[in-house]
Amino acid sequence: MRTPLCDAFGIEYPIFAFTPSEHVAAAVSRAGGLGVLGCVRFNDAEELDRVLTWMDDNTDGKPYGVDVVMPMKVPTEGTSTDLSQYIPEDHRKFVDETLLKLGVPPLPEGEGREGVLGWLHSMARSHVDVALQHRPVLIANALGTPPTDVIAECQAAGLKVAALAGAPKHAQSHVANGVDIIIAQGYEAGGHTGEIASMVLTPDIVDAVGPDVPVLGAGGIGSGRQIAASLGLGAQGVWTGSIWLGTEEYRNLASNEGWETAFLRATSSDTVRTRVYTGKPARLLKTKWTQAWEEEGAPAPLPMPLQNLLVADAHNRINASGDPDVISMPIGQIVGRMNEVRPVAEVMADLVAEFQDTVKKLDGIAGG
Repeated sequence: MRTPLCDAFGIEYPIFAFTPSEHVAAAVSRAGGLGVLGCVRFNDAEELDRVLTWMDDNTDGKPYGVDVVMPMKVPTEGTSTDLSQYIPEDHRKFVDETLLKLGVPPLPEGEGREGVLGWLHSMARSHVDVALQHRPVLIANALGTPPTDVIAECQAAGLKVAALAGAPKHAQSHVANGVDIIIAQGYEAGGHTGEIASMVLTPDIVDAVGPDVPVLGAGGIGSGRQIAASLGLGAQGVWTGSIWLGTEEYRNLASNEGWETAFLRATSSDTVRTRVYTGKPARLLKTKWTQAWEEEGAPAPLPMPLQNLLVADAHNRINASGDPDVISMPIGQIVGRMNEVRPVAEVMADLVAEFQDTVKKLDGIAGG
């Protein structure tokens, strides 16, 4: 399993793994892929600096990447406290009443935090500044094309810049603005995702950007067969996410039985694409929390970042409660194949082995 991206990044396999866990990201890099640390959970630059220092020291000198959440246009924004004044009281009341109805207890005194600063443009810029003081080889942006000055700064430092795209026109716009790598994120993916399935989207984007721009297939990829399919559609590698939630290393970040119970029992039809998590369409596990937002009389989700600020404390409480019927979890349709918790190295080995077996079978068919 080798494509030009392996040489470009100095990796053994073109398997890119997005994860909010530094332990998972480091393990993927050590196993020959490229672990990409999601930075949105970091509410201050010092915390991210400590974690990236840990990544520098625990990847055996192998490369890794970081993922930020940064719109191309610079919004007018203050602190989370400033923005919270724009959240309607009816929305706050709905959240409070829903948590009460679902039996979600409050957090212990002194725990939790107000808002999610990592979703603000200014915080995302600080994430980039911190990353450039370390040794990532890739900066990926979850909200499309980063600002052009950020692209130029990263490329001047020797980093490649990647951006997610849910449609060919978005991919073409990214390339026109200087993005190096396109992540073709299909409808099946967890978190923010568009409306076109991977089987259609990947070749459409590959054709739209041309042979000189590498494309990573994303969405619904959790097996070697699916990696082979994505490469067969023209991608030079794959961008994976949900499958790493089911690893032993992820327990260092989120170790509650409710989380694992929720995804281990879920099928591929137990997700929903909704705006309740961030204000933009994102695929989540279908639970009593997501269903409450679909009931008659529920308010419409607010735009980003107001929805983040509205539900941040609620999500902290829900996840701390450990109730698998309520848990708020961004996850893709691949959840139906996540049936056990395993070490990252074992998952990587199985991905590679199944890919190789699949290619041999295809060679046999072609040769026949």
